Amino acid sequence: MIVFTRAPVAGRVKTRLAARLGAARAARLHQRLTAAAVHTALAAGCGPVELHATARHSWLLHLSRKSNVVLRLQNGKDLGERMARATREALRRAPFVLLIGSDCPELAPRELRRAARWLAGGTRAVLAPARDGGYALIGLARPADFLFRDMPWGTAGVYSGTIERLEYSGWRARALEPVADVDRPEDLARVRALRLFSAARRGARR
Repeated sequence: MIVFTRAPVAGRVKTRLAARLGAARAARLHQRLTAAAVHTALAAGCGPVELHATARHSWLLHLSRKSNVVLRLQNGKDLGERMARATREALRRAPFVLLIGSDCPELAPRELRRAARWLAGGTRAVLAPARDGGYALIGLARPADFLFRDMPWGTAGVYSGTIERLEYSGWRARALEPVADVDRPEDLARVRALRLFSAARRGARR
């Protein structure tokens, strides 16, 4: 299990939310989302959990120690290359890999377990589509660099483009239920419902 995240530096994460929350509170919310993603990965019990980050930030080091998960640095010139390398290296150590982002708190442990069962049963790729057109999870039983190369990350065509590449390559793939991510001001109602927003505000007062 790999959780992909960015270092929680104010002004560099959740920039669209920062317009509403301010840079510092947006960074704290990013921390809460990252911690929630690690908790979900651990609760799923699908295998060892690794936290892959863009920098060895002190808060991420604390989270990795507290959660007893390995912290690794992402390596690559863009998101696609970093994801390709992370999944390829994980597949040298395990029969399949699940990679999730840090901004989809709706993704539940039972969905991760379902993806793991599918991969263990012969499915080559599993995706959890995000409602903004991307995906919140990708699971692979074989390296698949072609899924990450020259992908228009951050656009509404990421999920559909990935499915097209899988179909063209003849890979058997399955999809989980769509989930919503947390990236825009209109997503804050979902965050409040999950109590992550109030936790971020409490953190601001400490």
